[in-house]
Amino acid sequence: MILASQRAAPLPPDERRAALIESTLSLVLAHGPDVSTRQIAQAAGVAEGTIFRVFATKDELVNAAVASAFDPAPLLRDLAAIDRAAPLPVRLVAAVEYLQQRTARIFRLMDTLGCHGVTETARDRRARSDQGVLIGQALVDLIGTGSGQLRCEPHEAARRLQLLTVAFSHPRFVEDDPLPPVEIVATLLDGIRLHPGHDALHPDSTNGEHPC
Repeated sequence: MILASQRAAPLPPDERRAALIESTLSLVLAHGPDVSTRQIAQAAGVAEGTIFRVFATKDELVNAAVASAFDPAPLLRDLAAIDRAAPLPVRLVAAVEYLQQRTARIFRLMDTLGCHGVTETARDRRARSDQGVLIGQALVDLIGTGSGQLRCEPHEAARRLQLLTVAFSHPRFVEDDPLPPVEIVATLLDGIRLHPGHDALHPDSTNGEHPC
């Protein structure tokens, strides 16, 4: 039982909902979808009854938590905050760091859910497609005037960056050794062929990061 002193301070409804979703997602990532409302309440620092004042059922809360992992809003905010005055490679490395975090979380969630995952509807697939468009456009905006340094259009550069990030970060492909963001960007911009006297991202050393 949660003591009154251990409970979270009262929050506005939207913040309470967000806190419950965040706590539930952490539990689902750690234990799968069969978490109890008691576990959720303890993690969130609330009484069990509080959950049902916000969500009709535990399944509704778990589904909302799973959906939150795919919400692009946090990623879009992070991408928008990257310094546009920084050189293009630096901007892209920062973007890949955020993309990798999102990729790792989503694939970890999918592995945790397994066959118990939430059934995806046609509406869900459309929403996922729309999210991909938003992320792609955010990357295009991030490339900005740097597009003059590329031999393909910004939209194609953004698409390739996302594909490379997933390919070099997916746990089933790379196990516990994802390619560092700096190497993913180097592969996108310069490939792996050695260019005499040129290593744009880390000219002095590989810093222990996957030398070719």
